[in-house]
Amino acid sequence: MRTAYFSSLLFAALTSLSVAVTAAPVTPVSATVPSSMSTVKTEEPGKVNINMASAETLQKELLGIGSGKAAAIVAHREANGEFASVDELIEVKGIGKAILDRNREKLALE
Repeated sequence: MRTAYFSSLLFAALTSLSVAVTAAPVTPVSATVPSSMSTVKTEEPGKVNINMASAETLQKELLGIGSGKAAAIVAHREANGEFASVDELIEVKGIGKAILDRNREKLALE
């Protein structure tokens, strides 16, 4: 009886030690990615990303968009999530079809 108990205890200890050695932390390897291979999407020149632009950028870059409308765009984006299409700007209070059509060429999504 003692031999079986001792064997079980020895087995448990060796198993724990084996798991501890196998699961030892590995030092991370840092890799540098050349800027030409970056996965970050860059915006097209002259385009305003309506899902990322600040109110100041929207006001400065878009025609017919003042501080109030720019703040409304940002508030709508924060309340409802990112815009799926440029046409969703019409849902923002103060933005109509005329303003959207005037700025359509300047707008981008991600």
